[in-house]
Amino acid sequence: MRMVGRAMILALALAGGSAAMASEAPRFSRFAYQGQSEEKATPAPGAYRNPILSGYYPDPSVTRVGDDYYLVNSSFAHFPGLPVFHSKDLVHWTQIGNAIDRPGQLDFTGRRTSEAVFAPDISFHAGTFYIVNTCVSCRGNFVITARNPAGPWSDPIWLPFEGIDPSIYWEGDRAYIVNNRAPAEPPRYEGHRAIWMQEYDWRAGKMVGESTQLVNGGVDITKKPVWIEGPHILRKDGYYYLTAAEGGTSVNHSQVVFRSRDLRGPYVPFAGNPILTQRDLDPARSNPITSAGHAELVQTQNGDWWATFLAVRPYAGNYYNIGRETFLLPVTWAQGWPMILPHGKAIPFTAPAPRLPQQRPPALPTSGDFAYTDTFAGPKLAMQWIGVRTPKQPVYRIDRHELVLERGAPMGDLNGVPAFVARRQQHHVATMSTTVRFTPDSDGERAGLAAMQSDKNFLFFGITRLAGKPMVALYTTDKGTERLVASAPLATTGPVTLTIRAKGGTMAFDYQAGAARRTLAADVDARFLSTEAAGGFVGTIVGPYAWRR
Repeated sequence: MRMVGRAMILALALAGGSAAMASEAPRFSRFAYQGQSEEKATPAPGAYRNPILSGYYPDPSVTRVGDDYYLVNSSFAHFPGLPVFHSKDLVHWTQIGNAIDRPGQLDFTGRRTSEAVFAPDISFHAGTFYIVNTCVSCRGNFVITARNPAGPWSDPIWLPFEGIDPSIYWEGDRAYIVNNRAPAEPPRYEGHRAIWMQEYDWRAGKMVGESTQLVNGGVDITKKPVWIEGPHILRKDGYYYLTAAEGGTSVNHSQVVFRSRDLRGPYVPFAGNPILTQRDLDPARSNPITSAGHAELVQTQNGDWWATFLAVRPYAGNYYNIGRETFLLPVTWAQGWPMILPHGKAIPFTAPAPRLPQQRPPALPTSGDFAYTDTFAGPKLAMQWIGVRTPKQPVYRIDRHELVLERGAPMGDLNGVPAFVARRQQHHVATMSTTVRFTPDSDGERAGLAAMQSDKNFLFFGITRLAGKPMVALYTTDKGTERLVASAPLATTGPVTLTIRAKGGTMAFDYQAGAARRTLAADVDARFLSTEAAGGFVGTIVGPYAWRR
């Protein structure tokens, strides 16, 4: 819809015509973030801090190419997707791109926030990087490639098998894909899955030969293990090792390992499984790290072994708003088996760093306490910004250091893309703010900050119009039901600074219009933005949002 200028509206009215009022596009002048961890953990010299990627960065896959390490995470229905990171020391990571960064690569239309691209796997062979992945409810499994891990990445090559979590094992010049599929028998119970392998002709981009079931159910099928997934294969000392997640991604999550002398099995489980879990620890312990699993092992150029994996940091019970995060731990080998963490031991917040050349902390930290301000200085948003679903047309533009939001769908509309761009909330204790200029021309129009966990669980805080009057308002939407929490009249049409202060499961909302700063609402229960309440696999994202008629 083309915006109609006020002068044109006046001219039409004087000529006896009519035109509907159209509000000016909202403009945001900055976005500021400051976060700190609830646990007080300061690494000693020569140590690092967990998590290495704070906030919603789940399902990490890591690979080494020479002295360089590359890591990719799940991103579900957020776009751009599949963030790619680089490091020299496995501790300090810099995002270098998004593997899904063009609307033509994947179409997330109709996909809920926790559908679309699940756990990716990154690998390297003969000068080319490979990511193999699943787009849930949008055509299934695929491979994309790039000569440069920063991109551009290719359009998908679609693969003809069902299931999720594929990864590639390279042996010489041959490639094999392993993934979670249905078992070769009628499922015995809910969550009964299997791990399969099939050769992949990487030159032709197609599967070849027979599929082989490697693991049925999990470590011990008589105990009804659930959701065996996220498999990876490595070879060491004459054995093939198959590691996989088991138990689901919540508090029963774990990592298990099997081995075989032959690539296609039979694979024997380790008697000491799981090699990583936190489910056997006291849930009432202080500052817990829980739900650990979905690990991948990598060997350094010095011969040491390390594992990246996901885990979470609840602020109470099983409540966490910031999603599943990326952690790092060393791997020890004994009697031919790997161990990430002995049973009953808690994941440490600090640990001795890998024996690798230490990097300087990146300009935009990913771990510990940090702050940043984005002044929208470039021609487009930084790669850390994401939206919801694949935009068919741009939902924003940058104009003279201001973010301008175009028209979009209402938040929660699965068939549309909202005018919403956001950054991950990376700490439970965080302050997020922006300054917005907007004058709504009809009731219900709004522009400000949104915090979103799912298409049914989100909030809006900002400028709107109620009963013909401009207001600052806070709306929460829980399980699809919207509620006006608080509102106050705005006496100015000038810029308004909006601030959200998060602390665990509560939030406070401040605004400043003119000289005075006021709190619109405090101690608002924000647990509806947690995975425990909203479900799914993502974390809360926060940023500018607008909806106009």
